[in-house]
Amino acid sequence: MPLQTRITEMLGIAHPIVMGGMTGVGTPELAAAVSNAGGLGIIAIHNAGSPEEGRKWIRRTRSLCRNNVPFGVNLTILPSMGPPPPYDEYARVIIEENVRIVETAGSNPQRFVQRFKSANIITIHKCISIRHAKKAEGYGVDIVSLDGFECAGHPGEEDIGNFVLQARGAVALTVPYLCSGGVGDGKQIAAALALGADGVNCGTRFCATVECNWPESYKRRMEEASETDTVLMLRRLQNTCRVFRNDVAVEVEEIESAKGEEFEFGDVAHLVNGKRGREAERNKDADGGIWSAGQVVGLIESIPTCKELIDAMVKEAEDTIRSRMNDMVRDSSTGMTQPLSRL
Repeated sequence: MPLQTRITEMLGIAHPIVMGGMTGVGTPELAAAVSNAGGLGIIAIHNAGSPEEGRKWIRRTRSLCRNNVPFGVNLTILPSMGPPPPYDEYARVIIEENVRIVETAGSNPQRFVQRFKSANIITIHKCISIRHAKKAEGYGVDIVSLDGFECAGHPGEEDIGNFVLQARGAVALTVPYLCSGGVGDGKQIAAALALGADGVNCGTRFCATVECNWPESYKRRMEEASETDTVLMLRRLQNTCRVFRNDVAVEVEEIESAKGEEFEFGDVAHLVNGKRGREAERNKDADGGIWSAGQVVGLIESIPTCKELIDAMVKEAEDTIRSRMNDMVRDSSTGMTQPLSRL
């Protein structure tokens, strides 16, 4: 019997596993591989470069998804140093293409959530605190993705790990929520469900799969890494980012430490800009630019296909719930182990 939760029922997926929308790697090929394996794959529409290219990505993802399995589209709304990206146009394309599931992230999503809900689109919003999650719930978001401090990218400034954050979600939220950040195996799925989540949101772990477009050099570095091989940079700017500990990340860390209170973004802009990162990917140079990675790198020991990964995670979660956790529950009157379903 597969794991069935509010998330699987709402999204129409076989397993309570969602791929977060990720800059650079949130492609149709990776998203479709996750969806075809029974999870929910999500493309990051801004990766396409323009709204009309985003339309092509949506259509390509749909064509790659077998048997009309669901997929989602991520719209990340962030402040911009230059002209803002055409977020409204991206939203229009998403609606016109009859996308059924959207994940929003970044700045206040209220006006986009309202537009998507008017088009009968299921909305997921990524939050790094209970305060933000309750606001999103008030906007009408259908599902919250609670992102713990372990995550890749932007963990926020409150530094709350998932062991507390997910348990707080069970107390504070009414809508179903996903445990996001640091998730990479089935035992963690079982733990997330026990804490109150209805599923998990995985990012970094899906980067270390056959279908991810990252170079093999990046994947090997993740496979060899420990849980301490990430860096929190730009903390002094209240714009904390968790990235893989490579040569560039260490250089940024050293500059930030040396500058102290005088540190400014301009001191490291040449090191952390996206253009440099994309060039490093093209050159297969894992030390050539910044790339996001969560603490879950410490759990990565192989580079499977998405199907192999999801199958293994689900089996481990089911085995953990049925066997290990079940064996711990005893009838208080007899002291004998009883199946969970009989207690």
